[in-house]
Amino acid sequence: MLSFDIRSLEEQAATVAGALDATDPVWIEGDMLPEGAVHASGRLSVAGPGRYYWSGAIRGTSTVPCRRCLTSTEVSVAENVHVLYAEAGDEIDDPEIYVLEPRARTIDLRSAVREQWLLAVPRFPVCREDCKGLCPTCGAELNAAPCECPPAVDARWAELRAVRGADD
Repeated sequence: MLSFDIRSLEEQAATVAGALDATDPVWIEGDMLPEGAVHASGRLSVAGPGRYYWSGAIRGTSTVPCRRCLTSTEVSVAENVHVLYAEAGDEIDDPEIYVLEPRARTIDLRSAVREQWLLAVPRFPVCREDCKGLCPTCGAELNAAPCECPPAVDARWAELRAVRGADD
């Protein structure tokens, strides 16, 4: 469950134990979606008049392209989160504070879980540390086999090669 009644929080902190499914409408086009669901846990409590604090963690997996060879790579995400909610009307200029609608009766953690997930999922993972990537000339995957392209020669270094060749 990722939605909490504010009145019940006044009496006692709530335990957060829920999941944000990859098909939930909170996700927008272009988001790095999880494979299944993003699991959220922790504690939601009052942090002062009109303020609420969620301290917990999110975890899940996602499949993203390797930054070197573009093969699909599964990555695990586990991140601690600390989120502050405040009622509208307070002078809130901090973009890290989630603003609650005036007279809100519930706190919905879904948008915070989504944002924390997007910040935590690695954008440029590698499939393995020794990934050789793709050939810049022919595009062959160099992990499978070396390509047949001749080595690239940078003409800007021709003068230095000439000097070096004269000394040999």
